[in-house]
Amino acid sequence: MSKTYNPYDNVLKVVSEAAGILGYSDSDIEALKYPERELKVAIPVRMDDGSTKVFEGYRIQHSTSRGPAKGGIRFHPDVNPDEVRALAAWMTFKCAVVNIPYGGGKGGVVCDPGKLSEDEIRAITRRFTAAIAPLIGPEQDIPAPDVGTNAAVMGWMMDTYSMLKGHCVHGVVTGKPIELGGALGRSEATGRGVMFTVKNVLKKKGIPAQGTIVAIQGMGNVGSVTAKLLYQGGLKVVAVSDVSGGLYKKEGLCIPQILEYLSKDRKNLLSGYQEEGITRISNAELLELDVKLLIPAALENQINLSNAKKIKADIIIEAANGPTASEADDILKKKNIMVVPDILSNAGGVVVSYFEWVQNIQSVNWTEETVNEKLKDIMDSAFDAVWNIAESNNATLRTGAYLIAVKRVVDAKKARAIWP
Repeated sequence: MSKTYNPYDNVLKVVSEAAGILGYSDSDIEALKYPERELKVAIPVRMDDGSTKVFEGYRIQHSTSRGPAKGGIRFHPDVNPDEVRALAAWMTFKCAVVNIPYGGGKGGVVCDPGKLSEDEIRAITRRFTAAIAPLIGPEQDIPAPDVGTNAAVMGWMMDTYSMLKGHCVHGVVTGKPIELGGALGRSEATGRGVMFTVKNVLKKKGIPAQGTIVAIQGMGNVGSVTAKLLYQGGLKVVAVSDVSGGLYKKEGLCIPQILEYLSKDRKNLLSGYQEEGITRISNAELLELDVKLLIPAALENQINLSNAKKIKADIIIEAANGPTASEADDILKKKNIMVVPDILSNAGGVVVSYFEWVQNIQSVNWTEETVNEKLKDIMDSAFDAVWNIAESNNATLRTGAYLIAVKRVVDAKKARAIWP
């Protein structure tokens, strides 16, 4: 990630643009420019070799105007305060655009889980949870998985918090193992939401799903689930990538075979995968392929000033958070490339996290079919609302999403007023 790139600037720019269209004054949105709380913690851990290493961690709450803060925990070497601020703010507006009663938060630890043992990851998780425990809770701030974390990590977080409280607190995190109150369908929820968004876009554009050519950057949880569901839906996934590079096959990749290989060992990467007829490409080359749909499902700032003019896809569906820099947005707009924004297209995860939280606090269990039906209803409704407001304002879908989200957050702030 470029040292000069600040993802939080992206947030402020699009919020200001939407506020201007909505007719809000600078005073109306002033508070949205500043996260409500920021906590930086030191996490000392006894490593497997007996040494002690201190990791840096963060938990930032951007807004709790509409409800408890909600947002993932990221374990990644590039975690930094500006990134966490931006991710927390995106969560504020993501929850607002799909109209679930949450604000936005985010957390992260500067580490590389690929180079750590399970015992070391568990130790980091427990000490980090203890450090941020004063800020989190079912009515305050509810973490979830993100890049580098998973259901197991959420289970350790839930257990650590419960031990500190002296009783079981299922609702402190979402994305947990099913045995600990996790929701059926949660592990696939973000990718499934992306799939619903793809179907909605193709329907609006009059494009048949069968045979539509797709490239997906990133084969973590979101990218792999998206690839699986689109493959099952008849779309042709010609390229995928991860940190080790990408694969391209004009006739379409065998996604089930790729997923089977990756699932055998968490250290397996696409660089070690073999399939007849594949060409090995870089992540940069994948982004510039001539495809109908491009789905960035990796990290922020992947489409930027250096490559925006080279993008050939007709439609970009943002499955990652903040994959498109604001400067690139302007270039893509001039090229008539449609961008479906992250706060809409990847909101499936937080929607089903909300379902999990509701089930935890009510002590009820929903079937996976019920969860998926409810998810589809919310994603379809949010998409239609964003599409319609964007059309009526002759705006991009990103601006349309923020018109809805900013209004909901600002109106909630106004209704509560400033205390004292």
